[in-house]
Amino acid sequence: MSRNGSPLFSCRNLRVSVAGRILVDALDIDVERGELIAVLGQNGSGKSLTLHTFAGLRAAESGTVELNGMDVATADRQETAKYLALLPQHVDDIFPATVLDTALIGRHPHIGRLNWESDADVEYALAALSSVDLEELASRDVLTLSGGERRRLAIAQVLTQQPQLFLLDEPTNHLDPQHQLEALRLFREKADDGAAIIASLHDVNLAVRFADRCLLLYGDGRWDLGPSSDILDTTRLSALYTTAMDTVDWRGRKLFIASGDVAF
Repeated sequence: MSRNGSPLFSCRNLRVSVAGRILVDALDIDVERGELIAVLGQNGSGKSLTLHTFAGLRAAESGTVELNGMDVATADRQETAKYLALLPQHVDDIFPATVLDTALIGRHPHIGRLNWESDADVEYALAALSSVDLEELASRDVLTLSGGERRRLAIAQVLTQQPQLFLLDEPTNHLDPQHQLEALRLFREKADDGAAIIASLHDVNLAVRFADRCLLLYGDGRWDLGPSSDILDTTRLSALYTTAMDTVDWRGRKLFIASGDVAF
């Protein structure tokens, strides 16, 4: 729980729309510390726009979003960034910079506008780079990184920010299977240590493995929210992805496979 016994993050009656199309309607959600929530849905269902609305980067059509008791629509952006970090789906590097300097951007909410990073800030950044296996590349130009390395650097940057709430838009984008698992293990550990995580994912089986709850976005205003073990079933997922989903048992775990046998 956050201050005054309220959730760390909540939204009420939230509507997200684009170009006159309602993607998410009347969304109510409370997020506590220690939770990892996966957001699932088809391309264009509103996953990214919903995360951006959660972060206060775009206005909701209606409803409220609160973080640690603050209205994100009106809160000071630097103050908000002390509590919330957004990992966008894509990151563009316009100017040359080292890997370390890029990771250190995550410390900016915590230092004054006219101050330089302290030795402690550098240590935070190096620790984050080490957690994603990039510490040896600290002096490299960010423009020389591969797509997967750049994605891991983006993860290191939000880790360096040390927020209470991580909003992750496809954190496994560009990552090979090993680094996909390592990234989600890392955020699972952050949740277990008291942070809150909301992550959009395309791989249902990663949600099964790591998420406490799942938010399903159908792209037409409808949504479902519940514990992963309850809400992830073939009926809902087949409707969510408009393709037939089957299950198989593997090492005591339920895996979902898109068979595509039936059109919905």
